[in-house]
Amino acid sequence: MIVMEPPAAENAATRVDWRERAERVISGESLTRAEARQILAVDDVEILGLLDAAFLLRRHNFGTEMKLNMLVNAKSGLCPEDCNYCSQARGADTGIDRYPLLDKDTLVAGAREARDRGASTYCIVASGRGPTPKELTHVTDAVREIKQEMPIRICACLGLLKEGQADQLKDAGVDRYNHNINTSRRHHEAIVSTHTYDDRVETVNDAKSVGISPCSGAIVGMGETDDDRVDMAFELHAMGAESIPINFLIPIAGTPMGDQAPLTPYDCLRILAMFRFVSPDREIRVAGGREIRLRSLQPLALFAANSIFLGDYLTTDGQDSQQDRDMIDDLGFGLEEVGSCSGGGSCGSGGCSS
Repeated sequence: MIVMEPPAAENAATRVDWRERAERVISGESLTRAEARQILAVDDVEILGLLDAAFLLRRHNFGTEMKLNMLVNAKSGLCPEDCNYCSQARGADTGIDRYPLLDKDTLVAGAREARDRGASTYCIVASGRGPTPKELTHVTDAVREIKQEMPIRICACLGLLKEGQADQLKDAGVDRYNHNINTSRRHHEAIVSTHTYDDRVETVNDAKSVGISPCSGAIVGMGETDDDRVDMAFELHAMGAESIPINFLIPIAGTPMGDQAPLTPYDCLRILAMFRFVSPDREIRVAGGREIRLRSLQPLALFAANSIFLGDYLTTDGQDSQQDRDMIDDLGFGLEEVGSCSGGGSCGSGGCSS
């Protein structure tokens, strides 16, 4: 009889008990960087065990509730920045629609659509380095009208903020401000040259300083190393990002990263689990690229993440919202109610801190 030797990853002497490690995190022990790198090196046969442990952390902090977000591409193209991944960047030849800031009625109508689809957060996203005074007034006028009409959380993503602009957004009722760090400090110069890593961190801190919930995340699959990914996770945790969107690069023809090698579905699951272990009590969102990179394994991502975008992204298509709702239902998960606030604030009055 031939006896097959088990793979090294299945050897009891080397296999990590991920569930035991999750229990240690729940008890208050922080993950180390070495342990985070270990997650990214998990063998394929351990993926389900790793996700089981990530789900232990997710369920401990969020139960089985899903947060739904919907965004509007409020201003498309026309950007002076040179981000190598972006279809809207200066010099990108991608054939996307280019238009100035949408009118107020359209922005308000987008919030109604988000509410009707069951989203609890509506994200107003505009391309560019940062908002002009006129653009900021335009957005804040729309936010005030939305807040008067419906109890929905508002996230603004308008680029780098100048002095006083975070206060204006807060006064209008903006609950959350998104500005992703995108990549690690070490890898930043390989991605963009027209602003610095510290510029991004400063904007997140500006929003946080006036009481707006900081939202900042990453784009993975841009040629970064596992050490870069670990750096991103620990930096976002240290910054106090309360919502952490993880985007998976979609290589777009006409951009410098148009031929970047894609991540595998298992790569994506390892990355999501690592971010969950590093920030167990933060909202982890599976964002752009999930449909393409995770493919048929999308449902598994929700055992680590507790938030998704509904519908389309900025210049790329998402999947049908009903498919997302069906996926969530099939998992037996519930939805955060529109107007609810897990952070104890009042989203309808602009006081949400979650």
